[in-house]
Amino acid sequence: MGNHLGTTEGPVTHGVHLVWDWNGTLLNDVTAVIAATNAAFAEIGLAPITLERYRELYCVPVPKFYERLLGRLPTDEEWEVMDVIFHRHYSEQRLGCGLTDGAEELLGEWLRAGRSQSLLSMYGHDELVPVVRGYGIESHFLRVEGRTGPSGGSKALHMERHLTALGATVSPERTVVIGDAVDDAVAAAHVGARAVLYTGGSHSRASLGRAGVPVVDTLREAVDEAIRLVA
Repeated sequence: MGNHLGTTEGPVTHGVHLVWDWNGTLLNDVTAVIAATNAAFAEIGLAPITLERYRELYCVPVPKFYERLLGRLPTDEEWEVMDVIFHRHYSEQRLGCGLTDGAEELLGEWLRAGRSQSLLSMYGHDELVPVVRGYGIESHFLRVEGRTGPSGGSKALHMERHLTALGATVSPERTVVIGDAVDDAVAAAHVGARAVLYTGGSHSRASLGRAGVPVVDTLREAVDEAIRLVA
């Protein structure tokens, strides 16, 4: 799995554990995602998409999102080309992105309160770790973990492995996943955890609302809601 930041050793409270999503949640990168998506679309002759339309239609697995736009699933060849183009452009565009407003303060407050948190992303693990390190927040997390294996799938099985790796210090029923996609709620439900969804990333408020979990407009509201859910 490569090197994972943080450790599950040492005294950890058995209170609320947060599993943070990265892209579109802690990292305010939606403009980079749209630019990279449109570069991928151009490669197969699709017109550019607006942020509003992206948020209305986005879903995982990602080929299903492309089906909503194409009217058919992309061929394996199209998917491969679009995936490569997307990741190349995203890597360039991401350099101009910063953390979401208040993210660093919230992570620090949570840690100082003696509570635990970890980070699980569908961004490739080997790319994720140096990026998180570059923002200077790695020490806030028990574990930082990105996707291994092919891109485009769901977070559910990754979440299962993530919580298993965290061990007995973290119980699923006292864990809350904070993310910006319906798939974050699906992954949380898969392991028996709760979820709070944030409107600043990949989905519209309406599409997030269909997940049946609390939807909030700021990360601070997300943290407050997480505490309420498992109080």
